[in-house]
Amino acid sequence: MAFELPALPYAHDALADLGMSKETLEFHHDIHHKAYVDNGNKLIDGTEWADKSLEEIIKGTYNADAVAQNGIFNNASQHWNHMQFWEMMGPKGDAMPSELEARIVDAFGSVDKFKEDFSAAGAGQFGSGWAWLVVDTDGTLKVTKTENGVNPVCFGQTALLGCDVWEHSYYIDFRNKRPAYLTNFLEKLVNWENVAERLSKA
Repeated sequence: MAFELPALPYAHDALADLGMSKETLEFHHDIHHKAYVDNGNKLIDGTEWADKSLEEIIKGTYNADAVAQNGIFNNASQHWNHMQFWEMMGPKGDAMPSELEARIVDAFGSVDKFKEDFSAAGAGQFGSGWAWLVVDTDGTLKVTKTENGVNPVCFGQTALLGCDVWEHSYYIDFRNKRPAYLTNFLEKLVNWENVAERLSKA
């Protein structure tokens, strides 16, 4: 089962006024994400993973002790990560739904504290990786960070929100200012309706 690059759920220039330029999305989606799909398909062709779901491949090839994950894991997990990432953003700038806000306040004390923790996780991730808001295996909301392409699927968690902190995500628009990129992501880019929907299904 070959994987396909999904179309963006909005135009390439839809987020430009919110801090993510058309050029960034053209490079990030059309080149970087496409490379994960193409390389992943080549690597799984003719293997035991060829007919497996993306989640099965991620769980089956993840090695917690590996210094560097294998190529199949890296490409499959980054394909999964990016499919979530595009959906977790949007041009509408919707307010945070009340049910989601209540759960976040319950878990972190306030929305501001959640944003502070999330930004700190992303800024503090050394090198490439991701910052996440997840439903952990015990049902609680937690902020986590992962290196490279590792994601919540590896740990049985449900991803509610993820922010890509690889340099290609922000360097065109923010240069080396990762904290500013994270603040802009939380204040202008997040599709909170999508996050709330993920929470309701968790």
